[in-house]
Amino acid sequence: MDRWKNSCAVVTGASAGIGAAITKELLKADLQVIGLARRVDRMEQLRSSLPNSLQSRLHVVKCDVADIESVNEAFDWIEEHVGGVDILVNNAGVHIKGQLLTMNINDLERTLQTNVMGMVYCARRAFNSMKTRNVNGHLILINSIIGHKIFNMEPGIMPFINIYAMSKCATVAMTEVLRQEFREYQTNIKITSISPGLVNTDLPPEEYKALPQLQSEDVSMAVLYCLSTPPHVQVHELIIKPVGETF
Repeated sequence: MDRWKNSCAVVTGASAGIGAAITKELLKADLQVIGLARRVDRMEQLRSSLPNSLQSRLHVVKCDVADIESVNEAFDWIEEHVGGVDILVNNAGVHIKGQLLTMNINDLERTLQTNVMGMVYCARRAFNSMKTRNVNGHLILINSIIGHKIFNMEPGIMPFINIYAMSKCATVAMTEVLRQEFREYQTNIKITSISPGLVNTDLPPEEYKALPQLQSEDVSMAVLYCLSTPPHVQVHELIIKPVGETF
């Protein structure tokens, strides 16, 4: 991680769960971290929990990744006050239960807008920042095992997570699309998708809590691993499962 010291990492959905764990690990690795989140109060709580030596390296910016104007305002602030983006961890996402055919249309649109378009908005701005400054940066997309294998528990036993699965399948495709586009632009920017199984956060439905789970810190350590690879090595896809996972 030495080559990233004092670099600027942007983490979306940084206020809790996986995003908060990633933010902490990047700060410990001597990076500047811009935490983007809708809940600024939660970000300030996170800052206050950090050692004094790390608090000054965390910049908190309010951002709703589903809103392109909010994303542009956040990245404009980053360009003006920090200089640009070296690492983007696209982590923000929502998880709303329901079937594609029957769920509330507003919930369906919110899921796709946040989980798919939110990643696109942030990836475009981060790429432009890296390319303009000729930085060999790294984009990391926090994906899910359900983006690789769509499953449903027995109806009536576990809630449907169909639209979430759709959004994560899109992330799998997005990873390869971005890899090819980065190559076409003759850059050395890396792209990585990290797909954990069930993680112990606020995101999964309560009914899944009894299943084997990863911890947020397991995912944050995977992020550090991917960032620590030599410049010629790209971890394209990393799947992490808890021992005993049934799907």
